[in-house]
Order: sequence, then C-alpha cells, then structure tokens
Amino acid sequence: MAFFGEHQERVVTGLVLVAAALLIGLINNFFLMWLVFGAIYLLAFKEALLLFDIKNSALIYIALALWIVAGIYPHGDDLFVVAGVVYASAVAYSKELEWKSFLPFIYPTAGVLFAFTMYQEFGVLSLLWLVMVVALTDIGAYGIGKSIGKTPFCEASPKKTMEGVVGGILVATVGGAFVGLIMTSFMVALIVSFVVATSSIFGDLYESSLKRKAGVKDSGDLLPGHGGVLDRIDGYLFGAIVMLVLLRGLV
Repeated sequence: MAFFGEHQERVVTGLVLVAAALLIGLINNFFLMWLVFGAIYLLAFKEALLLFDIKNSALIYIALALWIVAGIYPHGDDLFVVAGVVYASAVAYSKELEWKSFLPFIYPTAGVLFAFTMYQEFGVLSLLWLVMVVALTDIGAYGIGKSIGKTPFCEASPKKTMEGVVGGILVATVGGAFVGLIMTSFMVALIVSFVVATSSIFGDLYESSLKRKAGVKDSGDLLPGHGGVLDRIDGYLFGAIVMLVLLRGLV
C-alpha cells in the first residue's frame, strides 16, 4: 500500500494504458490500429523535435503525410528507406537543409513504422509478444535492480544496475519465450525474446542520452507519472525493429 501511495499517479496511468491497449488489441481493427499508432507517432515525433533541438515545426506535417501513406502502402519499413533517399536528395540540392532535421525521421519514425508493419505481416499476436517482452524487461530490471543491484550499468542511465539489466533480460527471455509459443517453436521464441529484450534496454538508454543532452528529465508531460510518449515507448522503438527482422528471418 505504501508503494501504491508513493507511485499512485504512475500506477493509475499505467493501468489505464494497459486497459486501452488490451481493448484495442481485442478489437483488432486495421483502421483503428492505424489511428492509434499514428497518434502515438505524431506525439512522439513532436517530442523528438524538442529533444533534438529542431525548431522547424513544419516537419510534423511531413510526418503526417508519411503516416497517411503508411496506411495505404503495406510495407512501412520501405517508406523509412525512401524517406532517407528523398531527404538526402533534398540536402544535396539545398544548402539550407541540415541532416539534423532528418533525425526525427529515424527516431521515432523507424520504430513506429516497423511496429505497424509487424502488425500488418504477423498480426496482433506479434504486438502482444513485443509488449510482453519489453514490459517484462522493465519489470525484471526494476525489481531485481532494487533488490540486489549494486554495479552501475552505464553513465547514460545512472539508476540502472548491471544486476538489474541482466535480471530483466533473463526474466523477459524466459517469459517471452512462452508467450512466443503462440507463433513459433520454443527455441526460436527464446532467441527472439532474448534479442528483443536486450535491444529494448538500449532503446531506453538511447532516449536517456537524448534527454541528458537536452537537459530535461522527461520527453514531455502528457502521461502523468510517466512523462512523455517517448518515455513510455523508448524500449519498443528499438525492440520492434529487431523483432520484425527476426520474425521475417526465423518464423
């Protein structure tokens, strides 16, 4: 009860997010998924502009156009590559453009496009698997780190401990392997879960490094007790890319 009182706002927000995710997953409608992913993407993109210190707010309209195309074109990961080619061409043509402005089209754009493409190719169960692996990594790392963690993991995230990170990855690998049985064999599920769990750790670290450089505690304040959208999906942005690649190659 003391823990709940201390973290009440965070717990309540977390429960609401879980309930919303379960409801959307049960409905499992393509247009609804596109809308939800799009809303998450645009909010995260806006936060990324601040973290990268990019003043050009018009880029959000390009992101919107990109997402509209993603609802029509079946391979969202291709759009990420095409966006890179188009922007490289624009930079070569105009001296006024800087590569810095393309950074939000890498992060968070790539992760969201890969996650949405994974839903299109492998269905809602693949998203459930991804959510479980990343969530178990976070829960395991927090619980084990709090109980036995002593060794600092890295400077980018001082609160993380080596014991917590290793414990989180192990918990997510084993738990994720059983969830993955809904799609593939146990050994393949074990491998996928391990790599996705590891990548989610570094997704969290990457966002932490961006916030440190930007001099902010959270990427935003939209989610009470959790910060911004990027604070909530950072692990998924790396995990989704790795998971789609592995599912295509192994499943």
